[in-house]
Amino acid sequence: MNTLSHAATSPEQQELGGSIERSSIAFQILERIKSALIRGDLKPGDYLPSETELTQSLGIGKSSVREAIKMLQAIGIVEVRRGHGTVIRREPGDPLVDPMAFGMILARGMTRDVLEFRAMFEPAYTLQAMANATDEDHQRIQQAIDDMAKAIANGEQTSRHDVSFHRAILHATHNPMTIRVGRTLLELIEAALETSMQTLPETALKDHKAIYAALRAGDAEGVRRAIEESTKSWETNLTYRDEA
Repeated sequence: MNTLSHAATSPEQQELGGSIERSSIAFQILERIKSALIRGDLKPGDYLPSETELTQSLGIGKSSVREAIKMLQAIGIVEVRRGHGTVIRREPGDPLVDPMAFGMILARGMTRDVLEFRAMFEPAYTLQAMANATDEDHQRIQQAIDDMAKAIANGEQTSRHDVSFHRAILHATHNPMTIRVGRTLLELIEAALETSMQTLPETALKDHKAIYAALRAGDAEGVRRAIEESTKSWETNLTYRDEA
């Protein structure tokens, strides 16, 4: 039997280490769980020790354990299964609080950083989608283009039509981490996309068609060129102001 602090414990308890000091206890528990996941001591699908086990083995109060579990739930890392325990999710859930999103939102005034990040990230995830897209994904991307064209013809286009296209490509990557980062970026630039859709909707539609044509043809260089051209027209309509 493994030991933790001075008490006999299960292997799962030992993975989280011994007792901890009482400063920022919940955050220390989070750090221990993160370290255990990085080392591979804890894996997706594993259950955390029970609230009572953590309280006894770490020498802390139940309120601190509960706070840490709620924080892990909020960021989509664990799932509490009533009557069974707390399990590490096999894939990140939709977070109630997304630290990455807040970090990027706080940086939104740094326009050049946003542009550089999008210029780097969009070609990468589009090429990933090109490699992983299914027939259903291709239908979804084409539908987004068709919906945009119809909205423009009726004078009803909004940023939602632009975002739908990019979300369809993100979904086609079938990579949860790519999708999460991409959705956060889209939330950050949606105001700029709205301006673009209202001022140059036909250009946006043309750019989307060019990007998808290259993706569908498996033309990696064509994808890069189409996105670069799209970025040039989008930057001229950017609504965010550069910080002094």
